[in-house]
Amino acid sequence: MAALAPDTAVGPLLRDWRRQRRVSQLELALRADSSARHISFIETGRSRPSEEMVLRLAEHLDVPVRERNVLLLAAGYAPRFTETALDDPAMDALREGLGQLLRGYEPYPAVVVDGTYTVVAANRGIALLMEGLPEKLLAPPLNAMRITLHPEGLAPRIRNLPEWRGHLLEQMGRQLALSRSPALRELYEEVAAYPLPAPRPGAARTEAAAHANGPAAMPGFALPMRIEHDGHVLSFVSSISTFNTPMDVTVAELAVETFLPADPATVKYLTSVLP
Repeated sequence: MAALAPDTAVGPLLRDWRRQRRVSQLELALRADSSARHISFIETGRSRPSEEMVLRLAEHLDVPVRERNVLLLAAGYAPRFTETALDDPAMDALREGLGQLLRGYEPYPAVVVDGTYTVVAANRGIALLMEGLPEKLLAPPLNAMRITLHPEGLAPRIRNLPEWRGHLLEQMGRQLALSRSPALRELYEEVAAYPLPAPRPGAARTEAAAHANGPAAMPGFALPMRIEHDGHVLSFVSSISTFNTPMDVTVAELAVETFLPADPATVKYLTSVLP
């Protein structure tokens, strides 16, 4: 069989994903119940993989759902995974379920974002933290990373901004290593270039005191985000959840981030202002 065009062939694309995942041809073959020789033939264009083989290799290489459609197209097959808009009636049950989840988590903050951190839904806890932000940052579409790290956004309110900023940029870096999203790369370069706000007077002394106060102020089990609101310093640790075995590109790229209070003072404050 003649080799496929190198720019569009599925073989080079699969080879790139394999190398990115640092998996040898032999290891991939063992995972996919194939042979290293067959994997080599696919990658060089000497063999055209079946639709099932493309999906099997993509699964074992942890290729994002959106990119699996790209691989199928490159191999000459129709895309397998739909991409349904969230406002489509077919997504009614999903939207309602996410809404119930966010409301049920109140008064603690929770937000749903897509693959480029565009805010899909948020609860009153998130709205509380965003109070007083400039309109230009709150104009749709809201972007969670931009709102958090912009020098006119939440950044000046975050007491441990260098650590939290480093955590967020590292998180985005891991995502970029797993996907090939130009939009995400553009966002990363934008927010990474934001200047750090000038330190507040006495900020260093305040942070030193927080560290000295022990676990109640700085939990040892996870990096907290310590953020000011109306004269109070709230402390949160975050958790991110995604959908298991998504069959739709839109759903595959959704993530729910919840912020768990890291000290009793944060619990008391939130329950008092968001009953």
